[in-house]
Amino acid sequence: MTVVVGNPKPASRTLTAAKLLASALAPQSEPTVLDLVTLGPALLGWGDPAVAEAVRTVRESQVAIFASPTFKATYTGLLKLFLEQFDGGTGLADVVAVPLMLGAGPTHALAPDLLLKPVLTEIGATTALPGLYLSDRTFSEDGAIERYAGRWRPVLTALASKVSGGEVANHA
Repeated sequence: MTVVVGNPKPASRTLTAAKLLASALAPQSEPTVLDLVTLGPALLGWGDPAVAEAVRTVRESQVAIFASPTFKATYTGLLKLFLEQFDGGTGLADVVAVPLMLGAGPTHALAPDLLLKPVLTEIGATTALPGLYLSDRTFSEDGAIERYAGRWRPVLTALASKVSGGEVANHA
């Protein structure tokens, strides 16, 4: 599993939440973590070796969590710059993507499904699971991650094995 974090602040709450979600969804393994802020200006162009390696890491993952804080009612430009590195339609083929967003209140609770999921689908990810929206202040103690993982872990496990085996077409 790979965790991709698009928060412009290093070592953010978004990073913490994404790692907690990864651990809850796949408790038997340690996720690979890509904190995109470490790539900085390299995301603005094409051909940077560190960016290419990050893209390769995500492409080779069975499951990738894409995490962002809610900025101006959507995901961050930092995450968008990274997602632009993937080819449309096939860039995330064979990857099950889980959209995760954090915010200050419930106003943007649908943002993971309405804003982040469509771009992940556009670049070829299987996005069958609902996105998860967390309160940036209470996610570590409110039980939302555990409830989500308890409900969706079996589905994710089955789906990831079928997608990586080529048995499932990409869908939303």
